[in-house]
Amino acid sequence: MPNFQSQTERLQQKAKQRLTPQQLLLGQVIEKPIDQLRDFIEKKELENPALETKASDDDHDVTSDYEQQPASMEQPDLMQDFNAEEIPVQMPRTAGEITYGDTVSFYDKLKEQMGEQELDEKQQFIMNYLIGSLDTDGLLRKDISAINDELAIYHNTDTTDEEIGQVLAILQQFDPAGVGAQDLRQCLLLQIKRKKPSWSTDIARQIIENYFDDLLKNHWRKLQSLFRLTDEQKDAVRSEIKKLNPKPGSSLGEVQGFNIHQITPDFIVKTTYDGQVTLTLNKGDLPELVVSEAYTDLLRDTSALSKRDKEALPMLKKDMESARGLIDALRQRQITLEKIMKAIIRRQYKFFQDGDEADLQPMKLEDIARDTGLDVSTVSRVTNEKYAQTRWGILTLRFFFSAKYEKDGEEMATRKIKLALKEIIDHEDKRHPLTDIRLEEEMKKRGYPIARRTIVKYREQMNIPKASLRRA
Repeated sequence: MPNFQSQTERLQQKAKQRLTPQQLLLGQVIEKPIDQLRDFIEKKELENPALETKASDDDHDVTSDYEQQPASMEQPDLMQDFNAEEIPVQMPRTAGEITYGDTVSFYDKLKEQMGEQELDEKQQFIMNYLIGSLDTDGLLRKDISAINDELAIYHNTDTTDEEIGQVLAILQQFDPAGVGAQDLRQCLLLQIKRKKPSWSTDIARQIIENYFDDLLKNHWRKLQSLFRLTDEQKDAVRSEIKKLNPKPGSSLGEVQGFNIHQITPDFIVKTTYDGQVTLTLNKGDLPELVVSEAYTDLLRDTSALSKRDKEALPMLKKDMESARGLIDALRQRQITLEKIMKAIIRRQYKFFQDGDEADLQPMKLEDIARDTGLDVSTVSRVTNEKYAQTRWGILTLRFFFSAKYEKDGEEMATRKIKLALKEIIDHEDKRHPLTDIRLEEEMKKRGYPIARRTIVKYREQMNIPKASLRRA
């Protein structure tokens, strides 16, 4: 009975949160990066005869409605608006596209494999959403129930957890092995199960499946005893596990190996040598849409229409409303992207001035949502798969977000702590590398009073081995 009531309440909540068609359209155009948006607009223009591309002599790749901000080396007040002047940016190629090496991305590889599957239309939509929800490691760290809610609320798609699970199982069969896993343990299991069967891979699978905590804690003596392994056998099993990749996806929007796929940044952030930071939106080769004059003239005076034309009026009006809705959604997209990027720049102003990662402040999606008055889900969609061209390189918007570490009321970015930790390890005497206890002491000297267990966690996240394995 409690489960039934919970399910009923959830369905009622979904019904209340149904979005209007215009809100759904706005959500679609907001979440699309500029390359995908261009294809989306072209498709809509073909479908709707009331849409036309406005002829324009403007050849600029970037647009901005901002006014000039006085040059200043100081970070502006977070409560004040951030204004920027329009800066002409010489973008390579016609649409601001920057190509490095192979243009086939990890994302494209998954889409190619998706095309080889026999999926119905609904399964294709779910698969596309799952691929788009993968994090930078290629893992899916969202609960299936959360994805179900997102599909219902933001995409008006009714499905079940079971249907999503079935599509996810197909995704987890794609290459590279481990992609689509929902945690590290599953990621390693998906990989080890594809290995050629042998006694060592079988034991490695059992360890990952049943003794994962011991594996994470490096309790190899215990594992050796449990499986009655000789030293040579233990090393062989350990070697099998070391070959597995905890980050099969590398980074979405980037490439397999050393290739980087074609990226068109949505934002151009310029930093002058006197410390002034300015922002423009990249228009690329997006067409400027207008409502067809022929449609407007036709609906302005319907008295002279024939009976047949009058019967078509409802369809004509529907096309007009759809055209105006898309034009308005694109305008709202620009306003929303502008507002969110301004908020990011305000919070990370020092980084944009000097390009030092250590200057990145703790920042979460909720912070930007609070600054802009937008919903967290909107901020999430805007910052996913979008890039900013900066003086310090082309960076994904998610690069600017960092968790925070709080100790005795002092708040620090975990990224800054990791950089300090890495610097200490990089400059240690490799003949006598620092133990985690010594690293804790050194970090305290630098003003980072973090516990040894936190040192271990951050060290492992950066794939830095313990002291005994760093010895030269």
